[in-house]
Amino acid sequence: MPDKKRTEALDWEDVRYFVALVRHGTLSATARALRVNHATVSRRLASLEGVFAQPLFERRQEGFVLNEAGRAVLAETIVMEEAASAAFRRLEAGMATAGLVRITVVRSLADGFISERLGRLLDEHPQLEIELLADSRNLSLARREADLALRLGQPAKGDLLTRRVATLAYGFYASASYAARVTAGETPVFIGFDAESDAVPEAAWLKRKFSGRRFGMRSNSPMAHAAIAASGYGVALLPDWLARTKPDLVPLDIGEAPPSRELWLIMRPDIARIPRVRLVADHLIEMFAEPFCDDDGSH
Repeated sequence: MPDKKRTEALDWEDVRYFVALVRHGTLSATARALRVNHATVSRRLASLEGVFAQPLFERRQEGFVLNEAGRAVLAETIVMEEAASAAFRRLEAGMATAGLVRITVVRSLADGFISERLGRLLDEHPQLEIELLADSRNLSLARREADLALRLGQPAKGDLLTRRVATLAYGFYASASYAARVTAGETPVFIGFDAESDAVPEAAWLKRKFSGRRFGMRSNSPMAHAAIAASGYGVALLPDWLARTKPDLVPLDIGEAPPSRELWLIMRPDIARIPRVRLVADHLIEMFAEPFCDDDGSH
């Protein structure tokens, strides 16, 4: 085995080529396995044999066979390889869930439900970082603007992985005092969406069904709708989950409510194989399993 001086001169790439040659037996087979030319394999072997100042193989017609010195080097190399593999496994175990995961989601879910339920995940995985992107635009997964997307409505067919994680029901809500006034016969004043929200299905439904009604306040934020209604200033159309977070709100039956909407988790197949992304995706699926779903959908 090498002395201290020779160990210092050892090139670990030479060792890697040496082990590959032991496994594959010939220069050409080793070159194919490592995707290099056979001259590179030969050069690496010559470099390693130079460090030990002796041949490590017998050159035979059928290929390269380890001699006594080569077998001694191989025995030590296997120990080093196993130690390196163990170190990498420990590193991967600690780092698998480290790093950034970006989630794009509708603002109402980001501002309330999701943001309040990510703390446990971060406590359990302190090296994990999460960016929660509440944006009215559909950020592109293909352009890597986000890793995961939570979107309302079934996505178009494509090469993305999709899973329905929740079915969101909607209803009308008001403060208890305001609901009592409406029940007693007062004409309700509605809290609605602004003009820029016409592309939102529930906004379009509300505008179509109640076009002749008075809208006292408007906003593009369902969180604002809930806060205004809880303050006693009108009736708001809200997702049931959001209304349940406001103890001052009660449901109000005014004869109609929009159809429920499906919430879908979307990711690219290559991203889904990254442990930290899979971890966050699984947490989101679990997060929505209880409060919303009739079933948990499928890939």
